[in-house]
Amino acid sequence: MKRSDVAIRPAVAEDAATIAAIVRLAYQIYIPRLGRAPAAMGVDHARAVAAGGVHVAIHRGAVVGVVTLTDTHVGCLLNNLAVAPDAQGRGIGRALIDFAENQARTREHDHITLYTNEQMTEHIALYRRLGYVEVARRREAGYRRIYIWQSRSVRKPARC
Repeated sequence: MKRSDVAIRPAVAEDAATIAAIVRLAYQIYIPRLGRAPAAMGVDHARAVAAGGVHVAIHRGAVVGVVTLTDTHVGCLLNNLAVAPDAQGRGIGRALIDFAENQARTREHDHITLYTNEQMTEHIALYRRLGYVEVARRREAGYRRIYIWQSRSVRKPARC
């Protein structure tokens, strides 16, 4: 699959149940590792969609991924990114990350920040491969989180 096969659009109310299912399926593998459900599984996705900042990835007419972005006083925060397990490994997550970075640039943020649980080592490795660097470790709401920051990606791309 090519990234051009994936469309990303703002989520609408009708997407909320699908988003909740994708998040549940994508994150349920971490419950044994964390000893509890990851924070993203407890989000009211209908409320999040209504608040704005939620975008979905569409492939062959189906919602297969989600990314949630929030503008903050210190930059763009990537709150959540999830891809349906049966759609993983096809570049959808990377397309969502590229979209998030482009949104940060468009919104004139100096950087994008995200956090992940320190037990989600696959996520940490992916973000490091993409040039993100760890900037903090915190215990919040009972979760041990690693904050990761990217400034390179939000600079304007060089012109050819």
